[in-house]
Amino acid sequence: MNLLVVGGAGYIGSHMVKRLLASKHTVTILDNLSTGYRDAVLGGEFVQGDIGDPALLGKVFSENKFDAALHFASYIQVGESVKKPDIYYQNNLSNSINLLNAMNAAGVKKFIFSSTAAIFGEPSYTPIDEAHPKQPINPYGRSKWMVEQILEDYDHAYGLKSVCLRYFNAAGADADGEIGERHEPETHLIPILLQVASNRRERASVFGTDYPTPDGTCIRDYIHVMDLCDAHIAALSYLRDHKLSGRFNLGNGTGFSVAQVIDAVESVTGKFLSIDYVERRLGDPAILVADATLARSTLGWSPKYSDLKTIVGHAWAFEQKRYPLAP
Repeated sequence: MNLLVVGGAGYIGSHMVKRLLASKHTVTILDNLSTGYRDAVLGGEFVQGDIGDPALLGKVFSENKFDAALHFASYIQVGESVKKPDIYYQNNLSNSINLLNAMNAAGVKKFIFSSTAAIFGEPSYTPIDEAHPKQPINPYGRSKWMVEQILEDYDHAYGLKSVCLRYFNAAGADADGEIGERHEPETHLIPILLQVASNRRERASVFGTDYPTPDGTCIRDYIHVMDLCDAHIAALSYLRDHKLSGRFNLGNGTGFSVAQVIDAVESVTGKFLSIDYVERRLGDPAILVADATLARSTLGWSPKYSDLKTIVGHAWAFEQKRYPLAP
């Protein structure tokens, strides 16, 4: 297929580009490099620009006959979205509408959207399936849920078929060590712990030790980034073969506590981590675990890297390659 990958220089997008190229797809990457890295794009045709620019979108779609578009160009920090809701609604919502309108004008009718477990808000039950109420509690989650609803309207009105993939906790790195997670600032647990292990950060914080979990720390569902990429490959096939829209939760279906993640990082790296145990953060649920039964049965997808030490090991290999141990 001839594919447009928006946000293809970011963490998940760059892994997706590598996976698509390995599957012999033709790929054009559109990224403004606000949070992505040009050197993380390992092939394809790269266009630097913003989906907030309708003229640029019109040019890209007029010069290429795309079969589908994949959208990874969202802001993702929950805390920032609370402080700066304007930029989240502009980028995650308004710019997504620009992209959909450009697709519709060009007759591109297949779309894959990176959604999030944040659309569910505080869980009413776990594991969380697709029927769970959608009650996002922050602008980040709301912006994603709004796009999901807009996609339903575009399907009914224009026949634009979409698959929304609701990630839980993306983690890990390309098994070859070529690319990995590079957020600035970093807010995800595993790379923060690895930065402590590689002496790039002095300490890490654990927010809350009194949750109703076996060890008192929060439990999350960590899914390897390459397993996410495989789910996108399966979603492309689903759109091509069935011409139906779909919404799928993506996770391993197994939760690991913060304490278990710390143990895994110490085991993989051989380093003792300096940890500060502090108060809970407002809005952190005790347990967030996906029920990915629908993705398994409908898309024929299943995670290959569900072992926590494997996820950590791949991320550590990238950390060591890019940032050799500081003295």
